[in-house]
Amino acid sequence: MSDSTYRLTIGGESVEGAAGTYDIINPATEEVAGRAPEASVDQANAAVDAAADAFEAWSRTTPEQRAELLERAAHLIDGHRDEIVPVLQAETGATMRVAKTMQFPQAGARLRRYATGALEPTIDPLPPAVMPTTALAPGGLISAVANRAPVGVVTCITSYNFPMTNMAGKIGPALAMGNTVVVKPAPQDPLGVLRMVELMNEAGFPPGVVNVVTGQAIAPSEAVVAHPRTDMVSFTGSTQVGQRIGEVCGRNMKRQLMELGGKGACIVFDDADLKAAIAGISSVFGFHSGQICTSPTRVIVHRSIHDHLVGGLQQAMGHMKVGDPLERDTVVGPVISGAHRERIEGYVRTGVDEGATIAAGGERPDMDRGFYVAPTLLVDCTNQMTPVREELFGPVVVVVPFDDEDEAIAIANDSDYGLYSYVFSADTGRAWDVAKRLRSGNVGINTLQRNHEAPFGGFKQSGVGRDGGSYGLRAYSELQSIVWPG
Repeated sequence: MSDSTYRLTIGGESVEGAAGTYDIINPATEEVAGRAPEASVDQANAAVDAAADAFEAWSRTTPEQRAELLERAAHLIDGHRDEIVPVLQAETGATMRVAKTMQFPQAGARLRRYATGALEPTIDPLPPAVMPTTALAPGGLISAVANRAPVGVVTCITSYNFPMTNMAGKIGPALAMGNTVVVKPAPQDPLGVLRMVELMNEAGFPPGVVNVVTGQAIAPSEAVVAHPRTDMVSFTGSTQVGQRIGEVCGRNMKRQLMELGGKGACIVFDDADLKAAIAGISSVFGFHSGQICTSPTRVIVHRSIHDHLVGGLQQAMGHMKVGDPLERDTVVGPVISGAHRERIEGYVRTGVDEGATIAAGGERPDMDRGFYVAPTLLVDCTNQMTPVREELFGPVVVVVPFDDEDEAIAIANDSDYGLYSYVFSADTGRAWDVAKRLRSGNVGINTLQRNHEAPFGGFKQSGVGRDGGSYGLRAYSELQSIVWPG
């Protein structure tokens, strides 16, 4: 028997990992937070087969049935808050504030959103067309509808930063549309997701509708993507991994939804509310240690206010305590792993070698244990420097000056990424015009707040497709045209 209390769910059965277990490390203490099951390739394949076998019956359930089960699952998950929040906090290293307000409750909220979404119409009537007689068929009035049908088996793979929230945002719309799912959480912190899937099955989802496999090994992950009965892959993570998944999907024309890397450009004009801009940019340091794909990490500031902005950021950083995420006054906790910490620090060193100046931070915090990175501000940057071009996914902000609007837009668009950008200006008309010129899937004007009903996704190497709100329902469906004589 395994010493893990966490198990895989395959075809409605709770099973141990055939390849044993592996340690989940608390990023703040470097201690074992739990042990996760290591799935074998055979188990990964079995999960896809179970989902495929369950699809026909599940896709024919009524929207009301699907809505009821999603609502029941959300209620059951919310009822286990006291059990799950400490687990999420320990495996992600999030501050307790982030764990309580973002890591956990958003999972239930997203399932509830798609309980409602299951009841949204899936048929769009189209105007009838008068068609002439042809060699193919007699003429006449031809009616038509566009019907959104489920795709089939969806493999859902998420990143480590918000494991339950990200996964619920995939599972919810996929199930609401009548798909079945195979869930593959990030290997660093799968424990909350494993428990979430257990509770979803307890809520009454039929066997095989929601399956979960976990592990560090690459082969099982590749299996759930490449399996011939997998119809779609929904992935959130790095561009490099997304490219590999895209190659595999392309061979069999599998549908894809990819939310990949970001290098958020934040244009700050000379008439901007500097207090608001500084507060927004400072979130890179203070919100989950910068492990957010939508962060405004690449600040493009008008030269006339450059020094004022940098000074404001330095002052804000002075109030950000780095430390134990369980302590109430901690603002900056650890990053997910020692390897990731070294990666971030390496990018900072490279930037200095290329001519950037460290205006604040830059040295590893003096902590006895934990994977801590000092909030760091790099100035004297150009858009050609490595840390300006690459996604660091940590508490590091780079600052690039500009002289006029066209130059600001050119700098912002000179990137392989295009996920989330920002414009700060008192002239909202100008900000609107600039936003439309940015090659970015999302643009915030004078705010970092999001509207979760808006389509979410990226341009260029930041992804393929859109989810969010009702757009998520469209992402997990196929369009089918049905025509008949009027």
